[in-house]
Amino acid sequence: MADEQNGDNQNLDTEEKVTPEAGEDLAARVQSLEEQLAAAQDQSLRAVAELQNIRRRAEQDVEKAHKFALERFSGDLLSVVDSLERGLELSSPDDEAIKPMREGVELTLKLFLDTLARYQLVALDPVGEPFDPEHHQAMAMEESAQVEPNSVLRVFQKGYLLNGRLLRPAMVVVSKAPAQAQPSINEKA
Repeated sequence: MADEQNGDNQNLDTEEKVTPEAGEDLAARVQSLEEQLAAAQDQSLRAVAELQNIRRRAEQDVEKAHKFALERFSGDLLSVVDSLERGLELSSPDDEAIKPMREGVELTLKLFLDTLARYQLVALDPVGEPFDPEHHQAMAMEESAQVEPNSVLRVFQKGYLLNGRLLRPAMVVVSKAPAQAQPSINEKA
């Protein structure tokens, strides 16, 4: 037993004697562990930030999906609105024979447009407004002295916005400045 105690004492003696090399090893080991800890903390912060970004993008995607889920369906319904409007344009409001039918079409169109508006589908009817290439498609240009150049004179087909995003551009005729009268040969001299 005495031998065991002597062995234990010898171990204690060697542990208590820290050489300068061992101290440097410990300092290097501590520095290495601190660097690893800093790297792990940085990685953890980056992972948390990435998770927040993914969550925010997913929420935005869901919001857009809700907002624009009806985009295709709404686009298909626009031809029905166009047909009802054309029917009203081509029928005479003074013709007594079709007056009840015309009133029914007007009411149907109003109901249909009100329903579309409830789902944030809004018509663009830009007559008199400046031409906006983001919302209008120029089909032709016409000279006009009555309005400023680059203004919408007529609308062939209304455009529509769904939740503020362009669903269909308005097809329009755009004004341009009247051509200057060409001076005659006698005026040049």
